[in-house]
Amino acid sequence: MTPVSDTRPIDLDYPGALAALAARGRFGIRLGLARTTALLAALGHPERQFRGALIAGTNGKGSVLALTGAALQAAGYRVGETPKPHLITYRERLQVNGEPVDRESFARLTGEVLRVADRVARRHGEPTEFELLTAIIFRWFAEVGIDVAVVEVGLGGRLDATHAWDGGVAVVTNVSLDHMDRLGDTVTAIAKEKAAIIMRGDLAVTGASGSALNVVQRRAGRVAAPLIVAPPAPLSGLDRDGIEVELGRLGRVRVGLRGRHQAANVAVADATLDALEAAGIAHVSGEARRAGYAAVRWPGRLELIEVAGREILLDGAHNPAGATTLAEAVGDLTPFLRPGRPTLILAIMADKDVDGVVLALAGAAALTDARVICTAPEGGRALPAEELAARWEAIGGHRAEAVGEPRRALDAALASGHGPVIVAGSLYLVGAARAYLAPDPHLAPDPLPSEAP
Repeated sequence: MTPVSDTRPIDLDYPGALAALAARGRFGIRLGLARTTALLAALGHPERQFRGALIAGTNGKGSVLALTGAALQAAGYRVGETPKPHLITYRERLQVNGEPVDRESFARLTGEVLRVADRVARRHGEPTEFELLTAIIFRWFAEVGIDVAVVEVGLGGRLDATHAWDGGVAVVTNVSLDHMDRLGDTVTAIAKEKAAIIMRGDLAVTGASGSALNVVQRRAGRVAAPLIVAPPAPLSGLDRDGIEVELGRLGRVRVGLRGRHQAANVAVADATLDALEAAGIAHVSGEARRAGYAAVRWPGRLELIEVAGREILLDGAHNPAGATTLAEAVGDLTPFLRPGRPTLILAIMADKDVDGVVLALAGAAALTDARVICTAPEGGRALPAEELAARWEAIGGHRAEAVGEPRRALDAALASGHGPVIVAGSLYLVGAARAYLAPDPHLAPDPLPSEAP
């Protein structure tokens, strides 16, 4: 796609691009579509070059994205995906068929969008980091020529930057309490924000239930959007490496993601593929769906790796609903793991519901006698390890250690015992653990902001 005439890029290398985006963090989170819409207009509306599914929801967005994308790839489509947050490198947030954008393209695109941002700021205010990233993503997708996009909403839905794109299919996975300071303090209020991604002319899908489902149904009815309600698929089995479900006309299906909660996510993903087909965007056969669901991988989400003979389970679990899911999954997986006292390495961002996460994990039967090590990844938002340990002891009723640096916490866990190690509470911690324990030579970690020029 040809850039408009006044978007000569700012010359950046990759560390410089990261630093420039990080500098936009000073503008914080400012919900609203005007700045993103103006950015995209100045770039020649790259978001109009492709269609697909926009996915909102409290939990499960990433799993639905991964499942849907895997099935589309199995059917031969070139799929643009936007998983977030990243674990190792910022480039993970822009992927085509599972391959992150290269460093050079990311730097060039950042320069192009920053040049436009200077002009947009004069009328609409300074774009935030996430708004710039959204424009970079859509610009890249249009440039490389994807067949279909699967895009994860950042925060809420109604005023999230990704909502500047309408791909034709709108998905709301589920709704529970999270980001209450910005989205509302009830499930109903939060559901209204998320359901607002459903636009006139869309086909809609939801896995929501209760009062949240009522909100989604009203929104779909108001804009005359046909709605598929996808209840969880019946669980027919689970093991160390995934689950099996009964999935409508497909019958018994293998899902390569751990945790019984994936029965709900695969049902939403399958309904999303139905909606993409009904919208004329993509056709995915039953055979391709089976292949995609079985082969899907979602790093850092109930991901099981082995290091020096120890089994390590990585999972973000950053809110109470996610922690409850993790607690249930650990109980299900315990019979398939090597015996021994488990160790939980925990970090939680200070702006999260720390007590809710601790309560969910401390109440897990499989973690009753666990060794608990609290830590804090770099970045400044994590609750200090000593404070987290104190909260665990006050709520959970048994001792927790404080080891401030994540690598030292991991070393301490691996140096003693034989049981599984669970790394949880923050995807920033999971990313740091994954980079340290299972480094990928093709996916080098980004330089820290202090290391960038």
